[in-house]
Amino acid sequence: MLLHDTALVYGRYLRQSLRSRMALLFGVLTPLLYLLFFGPLLTGLPLGGRGSSWQVLVPGLLLQLGLFGALFAGFMVIVEKGQGVVERMRVTPVSRLALLLGRALRDTTVFVFQAVLLVLAAVVMGLRAPLAGVLIGFGFVALLTLSLASLSYAIGMKVTTPQQFGPLINAVSMPSMLLSGLMLPMSLAPAWLDVLSHFVPFRYLVDAVRDAYVGEYTSAHMLYGVLVAVAFTALSLTVGTRVFRTAGA
Repeated sequence: MLLHDTALVYGRYLRQSLRSRMALLFGVLTPLLYLLFFGPLLTGLPLGGRGSSWQVLVPGLLLQLGLFGALFAGFMVIVEKGQGVVERMRVTPVSRLALLLGRALRDTTVFVFQAVLLVLAAVVMGLRAPLAGVLIGFGFVALLTLSLASLSYAIGMKVTTPQQFGPLINAVSMPSMLLSGLMLPMSLAPAWLDVLSHFVPFRYLVDAVRDAYVGEYTSAHMLYGVLVAVAFTALSLTVGTRVFRTAGA
């Protein structure tokens, strides 16, 4: 029944997304602007990593897409609470995990699709990376989106207004972006900042995807990235399911 319930919820929200095609395209606009206007500035610069500047920048932009997009997914559940949609779903026998998974998997589908568009644009601009590395990058985007969307929905269930939600998410997203090395490798940072960045889990995902983009699939960065991504996803789904089961009960 979990798979059946998840498919029902997923289908409902995916159809909503497909009816808003412009939103799908505009969601990738900010990373694309970074790619177009920031990427050429890095060409030829020593960035402290293997591969070209595109192999450093594009993995960061992929995870930035998942980070910012998924963290703000909880806005929708705040709207649905106000309209009574959440309560009508919760009084049905549908699994509480399915109520969360269906929403989060819809977000995962949308952001992986946008990640594909971003990589295609990067290839046109000069990115060269092995196909296996690109596919691994999409896998990390999927896990990051699934975990952060689950946490975002959990927060959305707990707060009562968008005015409470927005500042809280900004307080998490900006330090995470700056300390995870999304734009530039943290190996370029001062020693104290590099040490501090290791306490941000997204740092390990960024390093893993950058290794994948240069064909390093068995490195320590890849191992740490996979372990952190899987553990963070499991924790997020556990927290999100518990909140969906108990919030407002």
